[in-house]
Amino acid sequence: MLATSPLVVLAPLSAMVLGAIMLGGGIYETLLVDRVWPDNPALIQPGRGGIDRAPFWIPAHTLYELALFITLWMLWSLSDARWWTVAALAVHFAARAWSMAYFIPRALRFEKLGDLTEEQRLEAKRWTRLSRCRPVLEAVSIMALCVAILHVAQR
Repeated sequence: MLATSPLVVLAPLSAMVLGAIMLGGGIYETLLVDRVWPDNPALIQPGRGGIDRAPFWIPAHTLYELALFITLWMLWSLSDARWWTVAALAVHFAARAWSMAYFIPRALRFEKLGDLTEEQRLEAKRWTRLSRCRPVLEAVSIMALCVAILHVAQR
């Protein structure tokens, strides 16, 4: 067994922990917040006393993505671990692209609308149904990272 730098182990473990924190936030929103807010939009409207999701999500995504890139850099010479890390990044960025193209613009609009019309409420319900896929994608990203960690542990 070859000696492994502590950073080679610490980088993917840190990314996994940050990913797990993000996954927990996604599960919280899916199970608790998204079930309620289409019928009570003030819940997600900071201007009306609702929750402001940006202070959690902006740093959470930034730190996870930074940790994933550092992990990829640290594991680049370990081909098996490298490809699992690339898979983790690819799945995460697919989820992020979908979020940036669909979820974030609509969420920002819902935050500014005030009370919703029936058509807007139906759109909000569709948004919450589709949003259930995002924690699943993040879980896949984290699982790929876990496989990369297993490859590092086998060295």
